[in-house]
Amino acid sequence: MKIFVPGRLCLFGEHSDWAGKYRSVNPDLAKGYALIVGTNQGIHAVIKAHPQALVFQAALNKSDRPDPIQLPMHPPTLLAEAKNGGFASYIAGTAYQMLTRYEIAGLQVDNYLTDLPIQKGLSSSAAICVLIARAFNQLYQLQLTVREEMELAYLGERTTPSQCGRMDQACAYGGRPIMMTFDGDRVDLEAVAVKQPLYLVIVDLGGRKDTQKILSDLHRAYPFADAPIYQQVQQYLGAINAQIIPSAIAALEQGSAERLGALMTWAQTEFDRHMIPACPDQLTAPKLHRLLSHPTLQPLIYGGKGVGSQGDGSAQLVAKNLESQAQTIAIIHRDFPEMQALSLTITP
Repeated sequence: MKIFVPGRLCLFGEHSDWAGKYRSVNPDLAKGYALIVGTNQGIHAVIKAHPQALVFQAALNKSDRPDPIQLPMHPPTLLAEAKNGGFASYIAGTAYQMLTRYEIAGLQVDNYLTDLPIQKGLSSSAAICVLIARAFNQLYQLQLTVREEMELAYLGERTTPSQCGRMDQACAYGGRPIMMTFDGDRVDLEAVAVKQPLYLVIVDLGGRKDTQKILSDLHRAYPFADAPIYQQVQQYLGAINAQIIPSAIAALEQGSAERLGALMTWAQTEFDRHMIPACPDQLTAPKLHRLLSHPTLQPLIYGGKGVGSQGDGSAQLVAKNLESQAQTIAIIHRDFPEMQALSLTITP
């Protein structure tokens, strides 16, 4: 049986998932809102049942095929592996959550292709967790809904040292744009209709970022802000984000690439103003800003912004049309050889 799970691109609302969760402690905080969509790239695998073990053969990129991960389907062993961190922890953490809830045996996964950039803000770890949850669901006919797969994948990743929020595992919904609302422990999802194709470019900036450092620094603003820089974080993730999201949904529904790109540029400007002071060593992101302001790209795009937790991980650009999308990718590969550009077409 073949399975494909895409990555997850946060168009708008990065960090709002975990920020909105703090409303359970401080109800004066604003709700979190995010607009996400699945990528055209992801994790491809062939799955089959195994009588007693969890076996995962990874393809971290087109040429890298490390030794298989092999773990017994034994809860304490899976839990210990999950707590260790690293790539295997996501697989073990999700398998642990599945095994403690359902009558299942083992699982064998041949991840024969991964065309999604790893650790670049596109939720590759969440995609792995969703893949494991979906594989158990399908092989053992557990009759889980997509929402339930998403929840188990979230619990699986939170079993690891990851501080991920609720947004990442929405890759379970595939290529449909989804608006998510985060209110304490409550998460609501609503599909967004798209009127006509929109052509984006996702760019692996070829840089480095420390997502755990970003999250650790920004979490200091919650649940109560005790300094001006943390008040700014709450303002951006609260009132400003709540202003951006409805406009972005309208742009998607109207099929307005121009409006969508302008909103991304505005969102990035506000992000820089309010968020960089809380984590300047990671969020200043020189590679990101050099790409966004590159003169040769300006006639081809309507705007862009950072991806995921931001920093020098990935960027997203809104191309003017299909031809501009291809030209944008070619220019990035020519002028920024350390970067990798991928297409993302949001279709009706």
